[in-house]
Amino acid sequence: MILAIDQGTTATTCLVVDDGGRVLGRGSRPVEQRYPRPGWVEHDPEQLWSSVTESAADALAAAGVSAADMGAIGITNQRETTVLWERSSGHAVADAIVWQDRRTAAACADLPAGLIRELTGLVPDPYFSATKLAWLLEHAVDSPEGLAFGTVDSWLIWKLTGGEVHATDPTNASRTMLWSLRTFGWDDRLLELFGVSADLLPEIRPSSGMFGEGRLLGARLPVMGVAGDQQAALFGQACLEPGQAKVTYGTGSFLLVNDGERRDPPPHGLVRTAAAQPGVTALEGSVFVSGAALQWLRDGLGILADAGDSGRLAASLDGNDGVYFVPALAGLGSPWWDADARGLITGLTRGSTRAHLARAALEAIAYQVRDVVEAIPGGVIALRADGGAAANGWLMQFQADLLGMAVEVAVEREMTALGAAALAAGRPPAVTAGRIYEPRMSRDQADALHHDWLVAVQRARSAAPAS
Repeated sequence: MILAIDQGTTATTCLVVDDGGRVLGRGSRPVEQRYPRPGWVEHDPEQLWSSVTESAADALAAAGVSAADMGAIGITNQRETTVLWERSSGHAVADAIVWQDRRTAAACADLPAGLIRELTGLVPDPYFSATKLAWLLEHAVDSPEGLAFGTVDSWLIWKLTGGEVHATDPTNASRTMLWSLRTFGWDDRLLELFGVSADLLPEIRPSSGMFGEGRLLGARLPVMGVAGDQQAALFGQACLEPGQAKVTYGTGSFLLVNDGERRDPPPHGLVRTAAAQPGVTALEGSVFVSGAALQWLRDGLGILADAGDSGRLAASLDGNDGVYFVPALAGLGSPWWDADARGLITGLTRGSTRAHLARAALEAIAYQVRDVVEAIPGGVIALRADGGAAANGWLMQFQADLLGMAVEVAVEREMTALGAAALAAGRPPAVTAGRIYEPRMSRDQADALHHDWLVAVQRARSAAPAS
């Protein structure tokens, strides 16, 4: 059995997975997000760690087993979130800066976009880790001496091994803007550009293999698989051949398509990232706000009692009646990469209801995924869906309609954790679709809806405040 740890943005989930890929037990604990200033998003690194131990205990109890019964640990994690800690004490020097945080947008505007795209396959955006790390080094410490940097996987490996191992894998390293596509390693030119010493960085190890002996809940367990959440889901969905793609619907939506062993800069609007398979890369489109838009309607506006109500409300309408919601609540990611875009709801009339807003939020998730698919040269040959919102049948049907292709929804929506378990086991999983949604809408109708969405996007991009 494998203990799969999925440390996410809003919760940590642990699964006990048997050698057939079946989930025997699960546990989940929420993670508090902090918003000290507009555009800032932080986590307490110690709470991230405690949420792992607590959800692991819950999963083991649910499975009726102990930690000593586990054969290995697999880790998957929110990726670009940046942690800086003292090697001597193991204490973080500041709260972790979450991938959604936009405080370094101005610094990104001054970066050499062409060089970064050529070397890393990324775009200069506050989403990635390098400018977050540079900010912490400037504002949170007096000296970088004796410090260690890592994305959340590195922090958890450090905690599990009692500070004996400072390591990451290529999938997480490729999200830092300090890693080179050409060498699959840290790049001296990028380190100099961001003022980062190589002494701060973790060792890069293969996603599937030995990372060290962890100590968890009284047991010694090898950490045998590590991957960023989206690449773990790509592996978990068995997208092992070029052109196979998965989209994970969570806080954001992330579409990755296997692109073989290509290492050239990505096409406009996308980034290139390391996949969990050795030497393989993926093209990725990162949508910052998907499920988070429903959370905002629920928590910020009180329009939804529960995010799960959105599908029922959307289905209560015959159409969207011209109401569009561009959820640029943290700027826009792929394919726009516009950190200054602002959220926008357009088309409201006196007859608009909360059902229109719920439907607009769900439609926005699907529109953004179509935008990413259209940026992929040649499109995709298969699209497999997972994540919490994949349970929303209305959304999945609308997604298939909008794309004009089938959407295969996994039986188990926790594909990030199952991908980590498969990496720890050293073999890809066998995946069967739980439900396949075939398109029903005419292409003319789908294209007309998407056209009006693009008009709304341009309005959101022009709504940025004057500098």
